Amino acid sequence: MITVYPKAKINIGLNVVSKRDDGYHNLETVFYPVNVHDVIDITESHQAGCDIDIEGANLACDPQQNLVVKAYNIIREHYDIPGVKVTLNKMIPSQAGMGGGSSDAAYMIKALDEMFSIGMSDDEMRLYASKLGADCAFFINPVPSYAEGIGDKLSPVSINGLEDKFLALVKPGVAVSTKEAYAGITPSTPKKCCKDIVAHPIETWANELRNDFEDSVFRSLPILGEVKNDLYNRGAIYASMSGSGSTIYGIFEERPLDVLYAYPDYYTMIIKL
Repeated sequence: MITVYPKAKINIGLNVVSKRDDGYHNLETVFYPVNVHDVIDITESHQAGCDIDIEGANLACDPQQNLVVKAYNIIREHYDIPGVKVTLNKMIPSQAGMGGGSSDAAYMIKALDEMFSIGMSDDEMRLYASKLGADCAFFINPVPSYAEGIGDKLSPVSINGLEDKFLALVKPGVAVSTKEAYAGITPSTPKKCCKDIVAHPIETWANELRNDFEDSVFRSLPILGEVKNDLYNRGAIYASMSGSGSTIYGIFEERPLDVLYAYPDYYTMIIKL
C-alpha cells in the first residue's frame, strides 16, 4: 500500500485576460500551495480498473467519474499497470477554489509512478495531468508558480514575506457557478501583472492585486464579500477569494483565533504559511 497527501492551493491574484477560440479563457494567476491535505490510500488489486471509496464528503458525481479514477485510467492507457483499490479521504472542501480534485488527480499519477516503478519524468506526469484539468499540472510539483494559458503554463515565482504569516480560510456553505462567474467578466489585460505585484511587500497587495471573479460573484453571493471585508476588519494584511471557488482567505501577521469563533457554521481553518 502507498499513502499520499494531496495538498491544496490558493490563488494570489487572478486575471482573466482573453477568450480563447476553444471556448476557454487565458488567465494570469499565482498558485500558492497550502498545507491542507486530502488522503489517498492505494493498494494493488486482483481486479481490473480502479475501485474507489470516498470518505469525508458527499460528492455529487459517480465515483467512477472522480478525477482519481480518471488519473488511473489515463496512466493505464500508456502503461501496463494492475488494478488498484483506492480510499480517498476528502479534507479539502469541494467547489472551494482550492484545487482539491485537481490535486487528488496529480498525486494519484505520482503515486502510481512510484508504486509500479514506471519512471515517468515530471514533464510527462504534467502532460497527463493537464489532460484532466487546467490546474492539475501544478500539483505534480506544487511550489509557488506563476500560471498562464488556462492555468497550465507554469513558471517559478518569487514571493517575499509570507514566511511565518498565518492563513485564515473561510468557506461559507455556498457554491459558485463557474459558468456564471465567467459570464460576469469582460476579459482584459491588467495594467500590472500579478507575478510582479507579489514580488513586492504584502502590505501593497490590497491596492494592486485583483481576482477578476470577485465583482460578479460577490453580487450573486454577497456573503463572500462580507467575509472578505470582515477578514480585513479583523486585521488581515491581504484578503481575497481563491480562484473561482467560494473560499475567502486572509493573510495575517498573528494567528487570528477570533476568525474561528466568528464562523462556527462554516469550513474555517487557520494554518501557518
